[in-house]
Amino acid sequence: MTLGCARNEVDSEELAGRLTEGGWSIVEEPGRADAVLVNTCGFIAAAKKDSIDALLEAADLADGRPVVAVGCMAERYGHELASALPEASAVLGFDDYPAIATRLDAIVRGERPEAHTPRDRRTLLPISPAARSASAVSTPGHGGSVDAALPPGPGPRTLRRRLSGGPVAALKLASGCDRRCAFCAIPSFRGAFVSRPPEDILAEAEVLAADGVRELVLVSENSTAYGKDLGDVRLLEQLLPALAAVSGILRVRVVYLQPAEVRPGLLETILTTAGVAPYLDLSFQHASAEVLRRMRRFGDGDRFLDLLAEGRRFQPDLGARSNVIVGFPGETRADVAALTRFLESARLDAVGVFGYSDEDGTEAANLPGKVSVTTIGRRVSKLVDLTEQLTADRAQERVGGVVEVLVEEVDPGSRLAEGRAAHQAPEVDGSCTVTWAGDERAPVVGDLVRADVVASNGVDLVTELAGVLVAQGAER
Repeated sequence: MTLGCARNEVDSEELAGRLTEGGWSIVEEPGRADAVLVNTCGFIAAAKKDSIDALLEAADLADGRPVVAVGCMAERYGHELASALPEASAVLGFDDYPAIATRLDAIVRGERPEAHTPRDRRTLLPISPAARSASAVSTPGHGGSVDAALPPGPGPRTLRRRLSGGPVAALKLASGCDRRCAFCAIPSFRGAFVSRPPEDILAEAEVLAADGVRELVLVSENSTAYGKDLGDVRLLEQLLPALAAVSGILRVRVVYLQPAEVRPGLLETILTTAGVAPYLDLSFQHASAEVLRRMRRFGDGDRFLDLLAEGRRFQPDLGARSNVIVGFPGETRADVAALTRFLESARLDAVGVFGYSDEDGTEAANLPGKVSVTTIGRRVSKLVDLTEQLTADRAQERVGGVVEVLVEEVDPGSRLAEGRAAHQAPEVDGSCTVTWAGDERAPVVGDLVRADVVASNGVDLVTELAGVLVAQGAER
């Protein structure tokens, strides 16, 4: 069971690979399992509550069999979580990942390992998301050789077993973060920023492509920082065309971009490289310069609009999404008005609106000028209503145009398919419904099709098949 972001999903697949290599079989139903692993999220209060609820639910379903907490919340709180949640048989941190199969063997035998005392991982060796080479000593939390069940590929390979099918998979660029945003605790439990070597990423991309993946979603805590610790901050500009050229890969998407670090060359590469989705996932967080400075971030609404305008000079129909935080300490009505004006001008395809909450160990938790919970709730509600209308309007602008849809589900009897266009990332954005006439070839999962946009429903698009660009299993 996995909670949280796509980075956590990759971690779960690495854990599944290690467990398989250690003799365990992965099953979907808790009732059939000898043990249940819950990969927790420890980002914000709501995510932590979801993790606790998932652990309690797993304990009920497991009916006395061990339930083990792993992931960010387990790493962040360690023994504190173990003490507060006796329903969990064990709370394991990142340092337990390389020996996860052995740890689970012992837990099933009745042993109860002592939970760790969390440390600020920025003071430790960074967590590397993959071994630097096939023979490298793995660092805590990641690394190793690939599961033998996966198709072979040249070069260093990452231990990973996919837990879901479909033509889309996340691929980790890096782990950790060197930024010090005042509201964010992630660097303290994920550690310093560490880029994966390009050859390792390309090797894993080839393995995923051989397993039927057609779209790669490149994830990290800060994708714009990729390569800086390898001596070349422009390394992502070189890696993207290489990934797009991997046989079988039809689309490469980059997410988690820091606006202040988006270089002109990177912007151009993302928006002009064939096979790379013209899509900007920009972590704006706010638009008031004063709020952003207190957040330990850079920019303002005008600079963000300039960045979007520059991107649209390369690709007028680019996709753009962001998240914003409402109610940060010291936020005034004027600050909210500045954020509102920015959102009304930005023409974003998707916006996540979050209410601020104090996070243990962050600078913002001790800032003065706290905004009341009632006021935060009211501001969130108003901005959610606004962004829902704005993003629906943006989707309506696409009616009459043409999109390329990667097909993910098909119902041949109803002549309906579901997929996503280039401006729609999995899970967080909208989707496309594709219809076709009875005499046309029905799309299959993994096809990349051209479709005419005939209507919109919120952020979702309704389209009619115009032709198959690339059939499943073929190359662009």
